[in-house]
Amino acid sequence: MQIQIPYDPATNPLNNNEWSFPLLEVIHIVGFAIAIGTIFMVDLRLLGVGMKRQLSSQLAKDLGPWTLGGLAAVLMSGPLIFSSDPNLYLNNAGFRFKIGALLIAILYQYTLHRKVALSDPSPAVGVLVGSVSVALWVSVVAGGLFIAFT
Repeated sequence: MQIQIPYDPATNPLNNNEWSFPLLEVIHIVGFAIAIGTIFMVDLRLLGVGMKRQLSSQLAKDLGPWTLGGLAAVLMSGPLIFSSDPNLYLNNAGFRFKIGALLIAILYQYTLHRKVALSDPSPAVGVLVGSVSVALWVSVVAGGLFIAFT
C-alpha cells in the first residue's frame, strides 16, 4: 500500500538550491558519525576490547556531551531531509526500518545502556549491553544505507 501525502517537492527550498540538500546530508552524516562513534567507544569499553585503562563510567561521562550533540544534529537535520520528499521516504522500506531502529536505539541508549555504562558493570553485563548497543546502531546505519536501494 502506497502512502500519499498531498505535497509538491518542487515547493521545498531544499529542492531548489543545488547546495542546500547536500550540505544538510553532510550535517546529518557528520552528526551520526559523532554520535555513533562516541557510543561505539563506550561499547568497546563495555565489551572489554578497548580503552581498558578508563572506567566505562568516566568514558560515558566524558563522551556524553559529544554523543548528545551528534544526536541533536541528526534529529534536527533528519526531519528537514525528510521534508524534501515525504512520500518518497514514507514508501521506502529502508527508511521505515531506519526510523524504527533509531527509536529503539535511542531508547536503549538513554535507559539501560546509560545506566549500565555509568555503573562500571561486571564483564558479562558489559558484554551483553555493549553487544546489543552495537547491533542496534549498526541496524540504524544499515537502514539508512538501504534507503538508496529500496
